Amino acid sequence: MGAASRAARRAGSEALRRWEASYSSGRAGIASPSPVSRAPPAHRLADIFPKKLVDDIYRSSFKSQTGVSLKYMMDFGAQPIQRQLMVSAQFLHNELPVRFAHRVAELENLPLGLSSKEQVQTVRDWYVESYDELKKFPPIENREDEAKFTTLIKRVMDRHANVVPMIARGVLELKLELEREGGEGGARLGKRGVENKWMNDMPEIHQFLDGFYMSRIGIRMLMGQHVALEEAAATAPQENYIGLICTKVSPVAVARDAIEDARSICMRQYGDAPEVEVFGDESFTFAYVPGHLHQMLFELVKNSLRAVSDKYLDSDQMPPPIRVVIAEGAEDVTIKISDEGGGIRRSGLQRIWTYLYTTANSPLLEMDADTGAGPAVLAGYGYGLPLSRLYARYFGGDLQVLSMDGYGTDAYLHLNRLGNIAEPLP
Repeated sequence: MGAASRAARRAGSEALRRWEASYSSGRAGIASPSPVSRAPPAHRLADIFPKKLVDDIYRSSFKSQTGVSLKYMMDFGAQPIQRQLMVSAQFLHNELPVRFAHRVAELENLPLGLSSKEQVQTVRDWYVESYDELKKFPPIENREDEAKFTTLIKRVMDRHANVVPMIARGVLELKLELEREGGEGGARLGKRGVENKWMNDMPEIHQFLDGFYMSRIGIRMLMGQHVALEEAAATAPQENYIGLICTKVSPVAVARDAIEDARSICMRQYGDAPEVEVFGDESFTFAYVPGHLHQMLFELVKNSLRAVSDKYLDSDQMPPPIRVVIAEGAEDVTIKISDEGGGIRRSGLQRIWTYLYTTANSPLLEMDADTGAGPAVLAGYGYGLPLSRLYARYFGGDLQVLSMDGYGTDAYLHLNRLGNIAEPLP
């Protein structure tokens, strides 16, 4: 057995030990709040949901998740539409409860008392409710069953629409507690000290967030793909589309749409927006999910627009344009976004991948506590780059950022054009 396998088995055994120990004491896997946390005691699953349901989630959380690739989804789309829908619904009926159970187990065992945060518990309960509904749904044996299952999937998607800001708000509250209390060192740490501690001393939090949000991307992709196939069956299928996947995505066209959206927000924030130039073959296309590509490009261009706008805010000089260069490789499609917005200090480069690291005031403080709804602003969320990297990695790509302090920043977005890499499930 290799070292990775042994480590995985040890991690699984430790998770099982924690769940069993806490569950046997009636806490159903709730992590004990650390001395840092001043949150009220967590609501126990066993106090809210039937014991049978909690036991079932516990068992499902140790089943293996099944990853799929972009190529598999496309090959699957070659089947007749009715056959696609039946197989897709049956797969989701078995797979989604397992993935939801994994997330519940994670949310129950977070460090530093994060599991006791109200927003985290709300998200946990959403997953439990969705798990329960999916498990109660009868076997899918005909077209009528599939149609009812699709209605359920849509309801689940609506329920989970604001998972990202809800978890982000819970994490932000933990971070604010650390800033107020300064950890074990008291107030002497200060905000900068807490930032360093947040980045260096809390790998469990960042590892959890990476895994949790990667899982969410996969869950939303699978459910969205099924719903899109259902809609295509009800109407005329959209040309060059297999569910959410476009077989002929033009990265130049998607880039221009993302640029237009990002410049519109920049205009509202600053009253003006730097120009953005796009270089690439307009006729080149490849298979990808346009929504994912748009989200990544929008975030990267938005960051560049903000950096350039801030640097030239009080200057009489015309801001230099941002350059978007698209290159077609044998395995990857690479998109480079270059700006002259002053760059990032080398000491701060690692922080850009840290959740909730931002120089702007966080809009999370203004979000609705029950729904997770919040204002759309140019910056301040603190999740843009980490989430964009997860979207790139979901189908086998990556995101890298290089910077020249005092000059500007280059972001390299690599997209796997072969579509042969399965989801990197946590």
